Amino acid sequence: MRYVLSDIHGEYDLFCALLKRIEFSENDTIYICGDIIDKGEKSIQLARYISSFENMHCIIGNHELAFLNYYNSLLRSSPDDFDEVLKKLQKYFCEDGKFLDWKLVDWLEGLPSYIEEEDFICVHAGVPMDDSKKLFPLASVDIEYLVYDRKFKNPDVMHGSSKCVFFGHTETNCICGENRILAYCRRKDMEPKEVKDFYKIHLDTGAWRSGVLGCFCIDTLSTIYVSKEEIF
Repeated sequence: MRYVLSDIHGEYDLFCALLKRIEFSENDTIYICGDIIDKGEKSIQLARYISSFENMHCIIGNHELAFLNYYNSLLRSSPDDFDEVLKKLQKYFCEDGKFLDWKLVDWLEGLPSYIEEEDFICVHAGVPMDDSKKLFPLASVDIEYLVYDRKFKNPDVMHGSSKCVFFGHTETNCICGENRILAYCRRKDMEPKEVKDFYKIHLDTGAWRSGVLGCFCIDTLSTIYVSKEEIF
């Protein structure tokens, strides 16, 4: 099965509980739409765990971009003292920064800004559209737009692409008053049979704040949730 989620924000234990709930195995694939770090207490443990799986694919979110911008600023100011750079990077994460090493820094630096498959697209925040509502080619879009856009979340923003767009960045609670995944079907009167029957799917359940983490199964078109209340 293929699953997609976003904005885990250091909630390592909640993520592990979700993997257990879906019975994640080597035959499955997970796509993560960015923001795995910051806010929660186990950012680095979570990032190290995700990076250890070949069948987990993560893209960059605005929090990863902020970290990398800080990293690059340190390189400019301390180009020859890499030990000092790593120490400062570790202090960036108050709770578990001691687990950060150069291998993980390189992994974070190598995260793509989007994922595009035959039937869906993963971005962190949104994709710009032209006047005909056609999505701009992702390779031509600045990374800042992909990770910071606030317009795409609006329920009335629909695009003309045949692919479903998965995204997070803004908690769905701001849209519907609940911590749940929002799926926008192309027609209100249709029963979706494949992921392309959705314009977009908004994934950010506010895990760090709400204690609820959800994912969407691309193959069954179902949503699965775990919460801190039920597992801890």
